[in-house]
Amino acid sequence: MKTGSVAIALLFVACLAVPLAACGGDEGGPATAEPSPTATTHEPTAAPAAGKIAFCSGRDDNPEIYVMNADGSGQTNLTNNPGNDSLPAWSPDSSRIAFTSWRDWGYDIYVMNADGSGQTNLSNDPGADDAPAWSPDGSRIAYMCFRDGNYEICVMNPDGTGQINLTNNPDWDSDPAWSPDGSKIAFQSRRDGNWEIYIMNADGSNQTRLTDNPAEDIGPAWSPDGSRIAFTSQRDDNYDIYVMNADGAGQTNLTNNPAWDVDPAWSPDGTRIAFSSTRDGNDEIYTMNADGSEQTRLTDNPAYDFDPAWSP
Repeated sequence: MKTGSVAIALLFVACLAVPLAACGGDEGGPATAEPSPTATTHEPTAAPAAGKIAFCSGRDDNPEIYVMNADGSGQTNLTNNPGNDSLPAWSPDSSRIAFTSWRDWGYDIYVMNADGSGQTNLSNDPGADDAPAWSPDGSRIAYMCFRDGNYEICVMNPDGTGQINLTNNPDWDSDPAWSPDGSKIAFQSRRDGNWEIYIMNADGSNQTRLTDNPAEDIGPAWSPDGSRIAFTSQRDDNYDIYVMNADGAGQTNLTNNPAWDVDPAWSPDGTRIAFSSTRDGNDEIYTMNADGSEQTRLTDNPAYDFDPAWSP
């Protein structure tokens, strides 16, 4: 779910990537969160965004992967499995979706066709594997792996072979995100005592911290042109979507809402960002312009909807 801490990252890891609601919490966020009087939803004035948005929903009494059009229409269950399925990630050609599943008594990385067919376990490990992210050329999948007593960033071929560690840190590294040119991977790490956003080369070298804040910074997502990284931060006493330059400069709050706003995902043209928010009392999927304007709700369900992933 690309999220971290007491509500997000710590529960994310403690529950092995199941959202707070799926772990028996309050629908993925505080049930008492009130909508902001200034953050009302309204019809977007920009041209409709293209592509599909995959997301996770609890509307079938357990987390499943759904897909919908970028305007929120056509919401369709792809996984239909009694296990928990979450954290969808599109392949670069939009033909497949990688995701996390608890259906073999442990979390593994699965892949399926974009219509939900051909669901296949890739990682097949007795540990816990989470949060897949495709390389831009489709040749590798980065993911969180729990093999050495803590979460690290691993990478494998798209058929599940060639599994190797990229990080080797005594504290947790998670939520990998490839840069559009494939040369870098952004991720979140707790190696400095709290969650911060880091970046490294695609081979694991040159691991560098981008954020440095006493609050938690989690869930990095690259813009399609590689110039910016969206992320979630708790620095305003609640979770908001921020954006920064790829070197960590210019960190700016986009959502500015008293509810929890998490899980940013860019549209393929970089003009909009999908995210999940509790501003209506439970997790729903929203989109906004890349400057934070035109915040618009796409889902409206009494269950939790979260983990949006925009198709390329």
